Amino acid sequence: MTAPPTTMETARRGATTASPPAADRPRRQDAAHEAPAAARPMPQDSTPQGAAHQAPRTARPTRPGEPRALPAGTLAAGALTAAVDDVPRVLERCRALVRPALEEAVGRLHPWVGEMAAYSFGWCEVGGAPAVASGGKGVRQALAVLGAEAAGAPERAGVAAAVAVELVHTFSLLHDDIMDGDGDRRGRPTVWKAYGTGPAVLAGDALFALAVETLAAEPGGAGAVRTLSVALRDLVGGQADDLLLADRPWTGPERARPDEYRAMAEHKTGALLGCAAALGAVLGGAGPETVAALDRAGRHLGVAFQIVDDVLGIWGDPRVTGKPVHGDLREGKKTFPVLVALGSPMGGRIAGLLASGDAPETAATLIEKAGGRSAALAEARRHITAVETALAEVPSTARAADDLRSLLGYLVRREV
Repeated sequence: MTAPPTTMETARRGATTASPPAADRPRRQDAAHEAPAAARPMPQDSTPQGAAHQAPRTARPTRPGEPRALPAGTLAAGALTAAVDDVPRVLERCRALVRPALEEAVGRLHPWVGEMAAYSFGWCEVGGAPAVASGGKGVRQALAVLGAEAAGAPERAGVAAAVAVELVHTFSLLHDDIMDGDGDRRGRPTVWKAYGTGPAVLAGDALFALAVETLAAEPGGAGAVRTLSVALRDLVGGQADDLLLADRPWTGPERARPDEYRAMAEHKTGALLGCAAALGAVLGGAGPETVAALDRAGRHLGVAFQIVDDVLGIWGDPRVTGKPVHGDLREGKKTFPVLVALGSPMGGRIAGLLASGDAPETAATLIEKAGGRSAALAEARRHITAVETALAEVPSTARAADDLRSLLGYLVRREV
């Protein structure tokens, strides 16, 4: 297998507008890596039908009225179902708190690079004219602020962490869009489409460097930079595993297994969610146990989020998800329900359909009959329960606990 060129190699060649090869892999919004206890992945089970697993993973949340994908209550898990109606208020409070600091940080960049960064946040159009485009809900920055509050610190203690996480998240999306060959994000051209591949890589690199600079300038910044570094190492490793999984065969001893997918999802998606909450706690002066618990909660959330996204990619209503019906099957993506089903007695027939790209409706039916869908939903529920278990270890004020649980509940019930 020939690995695709890295984005940095693309930039060095000076390619600025050529469309990169699209990788066959799930979209994000993130191999086992040695990590400190706060970030180390939990033990995993490789049973194909999704027997109890304890590793963190991210899945996309469901929405009310979603047909056949995730009916109301399918993923209900205790406290995480409470007060999700408060989440818009929580997100707005955190965005209003963080936005001035984020703008100030981006303002320190080279003007052209800063324009690309502002474009990626939805603040401007190409050329710098003010924009009204959505810049996202700010989930990760809210986790950082709430992580600080959970540590008993004032909300402002989490602002630098929120800025750093938002910068890193945006950096990862810029590079992710290039590797996936995605031309649109949030209803307008991605940065590499609008400015060119090389400039987009440069902007992503600048955002990453700015995130480290932002944390390093804070009291306690050394510990925060270490926490971010662990998450970034895992994120890059998860991204690498994602690209490699796409090239694995559908059948035979080399086919991808569900436990490998869970590890990839934890690192690719969960690492940054866990880092967001943990960073706020680090800068808020929390002890290592609290930091570790928040990191675990985010990683488990990441796995649940990704697996629900996989379910929606096959069985979700296009009017709700914005994706074509059976879109992931048409694209041949190796998602969790698919990998579970490939390990069943029907695996050979399913593999043949997926390899040919024919009859995605038939493939979806067979995957469901083989237990792929039910195993995926059960896996997501296990990780949601693990989120609650981790949060129970976090000593916090009633308001901080309620806001944090509301936000996490929202993430597994709605699209981010």
